[in-house]
Amino acid sequence: MKRRRARLELVDDRPIRVHRTRFEEERNPPPIQPMTARQAEYLEALGSHPQVIVLGPAGTGKTYIAGTRAADQLRQRRVAKVVITRPNVPSGRSLGFFPGTLEDKIAPWVAPLTETMKERMGEGAFEIAVKAGDIEVVPFEVMRGRTFKNCLVILDEAQNTTPAEIKMFLTRIGDDTQVIINGDVSQTDLRETSGLRTVIHLVKSRMMPIPIVEFGLDDIVRSGICAEWVRAFEEARV
Repeated sequence: MKRRRARLELVDDRPIRVHRTRFEEERNPPPIQPMTARQAEYLEALGSHPQVIVLGPAGTGKTYIAGTRAADQLRQRRVAKVVITRPNVPSGRSLGFFPGTLEDKIAPWVAPLTETMKERMGEGAFEIAVKAGDIEVVPFEVMRGRTFKNCLVILDEAQNTTPAEIKMFLTRIGDDTQVIINGDVSQTDLRETSGLRTVIHLVKSRMMPIPIVEFGLDDIVRSGICAEWVRAFEEARV
């Protein structure tokens, strides 16, 4: 009995070694570092303005930085919620072909943002936030009547909004909210005037204090292949 008690006491006296889990490490990533001068301008604008418009071709980090910003703001409790939306204008298959609810249908289209957030926050933290309603994907079809307060709202693929749609979106914005409008005016799938072009015109003509960050072909960081093809299509005007 004494030998058993001594063994138990020895075990109890051992120092407990705490191992950091992968989940904990993912919740404390280092600050994002800009890869180009334009990315640095984008990050500075996000840190100092409630509304930011970011334009440019694929592969420049527009969506990645927006998703990372959203994840960090939510993780640090600087906003109560992240709202993600985009217009339902297909460049290929119609939204109606996808199964499930309207929210399920739009989910694949906002995957670039949600996957970035998941990678930044950690999958577990991301799923908890989604279930708690702290991350919400809001289709344009159900946006009317909503007010977004104390949150970060990202409008992706804004070039595919109509003027009426982007007006409806911007008039949903409440207090203590940051808005990121992301798009590429050269890649609209609309047959009518782009709402993004309308907003850019209003900001510039009225000299509104909203930064417009414009990425170019030299800002593409995704890969050399991506840059080569974007440049080829731009030069061919396709």
